[in-house]
Amino acid sequence: MTRDGVVLNMTHLNDHFTDINNASVSAFSITCLPLGFCYADAGGEQLWTDLLSVTLKLGLTPHALTNYLYLTIGGTISNAGISGRTFRVGPQISNVLELDVITGKGEFVTCSPLINSELFYAVLGGLGQFGLFWLHLLYTNFTTFSRDQEYLISLNDTIAPDFVDGQVLLSNQDQPDLSSYSTSDQPRVTSLIKQYGIVYVLELVKYYDNNSQSRVEQEVENLVKGLNFLPKFRFKKNASYEEFIDRVHAAELYALRPRGLWDVPHPWLNMFVPSSRIVDFNEGVFKGIILKQNISPGTCLVYPMKRNKWDGRMSAVIPDEDVFYSVNLFHYVSASYNVKDYEAQNQKILEFCKDAGIKIKEYLAGNKTHQQWVEHFGSKWKLFEERKLEFDPKRILSPGQGIFQ
Repeated sequence: MTRDGVVLNMTHLNDHFTDINNASVSAFSITCLPLGFCYADAGGEQLWTDLLSVTLKLGLTPHALTNYLYLTIGGTISNAGISGRTFRVGPQISNVLELDVITGKGEFVTCSPLINSELFYAVLGGLGQFGLFWLHLLYTNFTTFSRDQEYLISLNDTIAPDFVDGQVLLSNQDQPDLSSYSTSDQPRVTSLIKQYGIVYVLELVKYYDNNSQSRVEQEVENLVKGLNFLPKFRFKKNASYEEFIDRVHAAELYALRPRGLWDVPHPWLNMFVPSSRIVDFNEGVFKGIILKQNISPGTCLVYPMKRNKWDGRMSAVIPDEDVFYSVNLFHYVSASYNVKDYEAQNQKILEFCKDAGIKIKEYLAGNKTHQQWVEHFGSKWKLFEERKLEFDPKRILSPGQGIFQ
């Protein structure tokens, strides 16, 4: 992360929090204002799962959460913090009210959209008591699948789902994740994957409380009527909010760790793909590269987001279209496939996008050359460079990415 430098373990900062306000964990302060507006004051070293545990005891939940919760608050908001709920509430960086920042000049600065706003926007993206209906709808046609996803996120908030995600299941996956399906349904899903080679899964979630369960169930039925999934491949279950929010951690504990796929290198590739080219991406990448290569893909997610839920003043970069897709290739190194295999495949995917003119933006981007970073930030590069000069003129912070080398 920083050759010949220092890496700080921030987690021990929580040893020094002592002030408690309506919460049972001293590292957090939860404040509620009139009209029901509440916010949390939390250290950047804290884990999202710990903050969620505190808020749930008060009948609250953070507005925006990532799929995996065992990550630090400071870590995710230094990138963006996305999930299938981003289309409704924006990324986590769009839900931050104020920050306390230590700059590369050693200055401790409080910043917000109104106070020291330039630093505020520079930092963000710089690199239960209720339940839910949880549906998995299967498709074999990508155009239909993506059209239905975009239809769902276009609906107004009163009728739209609370969460829209998508997964790609491929016949060359060693063990595709079918944990969301009952044991009696898994053989049917497996057979469909073998028949078509590739299956697309639309995940749809709608929250309810004790007073709204029957109404929300009808709303879900109305939503489903407008979709074009395979009629016999609709799977629905009720789940608690906590079960759903913690689902990736459950997969870690019960699916990945037992197979030795957690404490290994993870050569992931995460991209934002413009909606206008997502069908081309499917043909060229999912079908043309991943499905044809003799290397088992890990979990593949694909879901749409809306540009108007992102704040363009922040450092995070996204495609220049109103709707774009988050495509996530979560590879896991095993005895059969090594890091170089996946890195070569990742590079082939990036080269395909470049040659095909698909203007992707990498999310959680890896090391690049200086010129590649300039291309990554695009129109934001000059402002990004000016902010670096102002807040970290000696280039002390995060040199390992090679952005300013």
